Amino acid sequence: MAPSATLLFLLGVLTSTGSLPPPRISFLFNSTERPLIHFSLCDVHNTTTLLLSDDGSTLYVGARDAVLSLDISHSDVISLKRKVSWRPSEDDIRECQVKGKNPEVDCPNFVRVLQLINSTHLYTCGSFAFNPRDAFIDAASFSMVQYDSVKGRCPFSPFQRNTAIVIDGELFTATTSDFRGVKPQISRHFSKRSHPNVHQDTSVSLLDEPTFVGSSSDPAERKLYFFFSEVGKEFSFIDELQIPRVAQVCRDDVGGQRTLQKKWTSFAKASLLCQSHKQLPFNILQDVFTLQPPEGSNPSDTLFYGVFTSQWSSGRQSAVCVFKLQDIRTVFSGSYRTFDMEMHQWSSLLGKHSYLGQCGLDKATDSELEEVKRSFLTSGGVKPVADGPVVVSSEHQYSRVVAMRTTAANGKQYTILFLLTESGFLHKIVVLDWGALVIEEIQVFTQPQLVKSIVLSTTRGAVYVGTSEGVTSVPVANCSVYRSCGQCVLARDPLCGWSPTRRECTNLNNDRDHIVQDVENGNIEKACLQQISNSEDTAEVSVGLNEVVRLQCVKPSNMAALTWKSPQFKHLPEKLFIQSADGSLIFHAADATFGTYRCEAEEGGYKEVVVSYTVQPMISPRSMIPNADKDPRSNSEDDSHYIVPEEELTSTLLPSGDAEDEGDEFSTNREDDDTSNNPKFQDDGLNLTFRNNNQSLKETLNIPEKSYYSELVVVSLLLVICIFILVVGGALLWRQRKAGVKKNHLVSADADREPEVVET
Repeated sequence: MAPSATLLFLLGVLTSTGSLPPPRISFLFNSTERPLIHFSLCDVHNTTTLLLSDDGSTLYVGARDAVLSLDISHSDVISLKRKVSWRPSEDDIRECQVKGKNPEVDCPNFVRVLQLINSTHLYTCGSFAFNPRDAFIDAASFSMVQYDSVKGRCPFSPFQRNTAIVIDGELFTATTSDFRGVKPQISRHFSKRSHPNVHQDTSVSLLDEPTFVGSSSDPAERKLYFFFSEVGKEFSFIDELQIPRVAQVCRDDVGGQRTLQKKWTSFAKASLLCQSHKQLPFNILQDVFTLQPPEGSNPSDTLFYGVFTSQWSSGRQSAVCVFKLQDIRTVFSGSYRTFDMEMHQWSSLLGKHSYLGQCGLDKATDSELEEVKRSFLTSGGVKPVADGPVVVSSEHQYSRVVAMRTTAANGKQYTILFLLTESGFLHKIVVLDWGALVIEEIQVFTQPQLVKSIVLSTTRGAVYVGTSEGVTSVPVANCSVYRSCGQCVLARDPLCGWSPTRRECTNLNNDRDHIVQDVENGNIEKACLQQISNSEDTAEVSVGLNEVVRLQCVKPSNMAALTWKSPQFKHLPEKLFIQSADGSLIFHAADATFGTYRCEAEEGGYKEVVVSYTVQPMISPRSMIPNADKDPRSNSEDDSHYIVPEEELTSTLLPSGDAEDEGDEFSTNREDDDTSNNPKFQDDGLNLTFRNNNQSLKETLNIPEKSYYSELVVVSLLLVICIFILVVGGALLWRQRKAGVKKNHLVSADADREPEVVET
């Protein structure tokens, strides 16, 4: 291994882990507590190109061989409005197959660009059997009105990333323009005001194997920015080093008069720095989201949230860095490097060259434009706003991001990030002054997805995720899942607060008067002092003697620790009670164990009663008949307890060192058992069948053994009768066999005699 590569490897190994805490609450796919809206069609797949209409009531979807128009005006349903089929012919498929491509995987038409070209038409471009075509769709009738075969507007390959943006009817694209996908190109199409279409100069290598991930507009300076990762040729490493970049072009650039005709004269690129203190940088850009400043603020305060990963990380490690528009402008207005064509090396450019990175060079001299061709890389990089990542995770690899800004009950503004993981979970994260917290994670798809997308609609209050499985709508908040003031405040969700008048956790958009909330500290005692109720509902559990009882208790969050309390714990040993990994309490029903049991959850020093039971003897066996057909292992929300037969009961017995016996308190929580609601939780405790402990339980509780004397007498009599019948039957059979033998003997003796002749 080369010395430089070895050094990078060792530094990568020494890189410390991230600090993002685990999600507070987890919801599996199709969870009833966090309902999602799904849309899919049996004959439509790869719904991964999403575009919101200007009024937010329609979601346009580019899929495989189709373009869809979906109605999202209702919060509880996504319905199909119109569909346009756009499928290659059989000849197109055969031609694609002749080129060596898979007819099922590579040769359909994957829609890669979908933009509103004006107020009446959409523009779309698809891979179309590895021969890209574009088309215009009438938005009113949703019918295709024009299409053609073009190059340079979307990639040939359906799996190669690209980006496109429309400004005042002009289309700007960043993609590859050849069949092999090795010729990157940033271009302007449908140019207006008698301007020619402009693209990159191919005489020099302006881009080196880029992967485009996003684009954005700077209306004040009439510039466009393209975000991507590429191989950094300015570094002399043997291994190819990936560098995250931002490139700029001017919207009105028309090229030079003789030099750089119809080529960009304003193209420049700079590196993006995303690095924690004393760690290797996160150097691969996965996605970028543009967050506009609050209304009335300076446009230069526009923020760009970028998701980064590291090429040296062997695990799931990622980060989010935030860049300010003003800082990007400053870097492009600074000093540049120049490329020596003969030595193939980069060096700092000496002297002042104010025209580099500027707009309006259509009348520049040939010498100046020759310098522009060589000097398009800035000397400095764009640093993040917080001098480092705002989110660092060593457990999750994020691939997509959207961000929103909201005002909390105290008037302070917070930023909420929605990050999509490679494993199919959407993380909702609030960025605080001292760090980031994962409010919740929601599973939005189940199968691995190579291509996916995510868009945010603030008007609809939903995040839309497009995958191969369809389109999923995720509400940005579901405050009703927090059923108490304590849980509502502990969530630290800027979108949710406790309403003292309605006594429920509600969305701040619906009610802001006297809302109880503490996003920064989650201080329950201060926020919920008047809201904590001393009364609690107690469920009655009737069981029969010697039955095994399981009392269920579900964690209100992954951060909570469960503790059971009961007066029975004062005079009974701990070993009679087992708390399983899911928080349930298991014991034998006996005179000594009848009584009250209370399950408490503790989080951040705040204790709250989750559920309370009164276990009492069953008055009559008939009272169990209505539940006879119910599965005792059901997790139905209506069943807070159930009785488990001894032969079926298997629980988790925790080490005795983790248990406490403080009067009426019983706790068997483990420090690493922080995710009973987490779908990725795995129980690593000791599995023990409860039946092995039945004898010790009965002896300790002095449970009388049941007598089986009468049953034994009956069985003995039946056994004697059976033996007698067998003996009599055997004797009769023996006598019959003996008589038969005698008869046979006489017959055979007479047969040996000679016959006598009698004369008459």
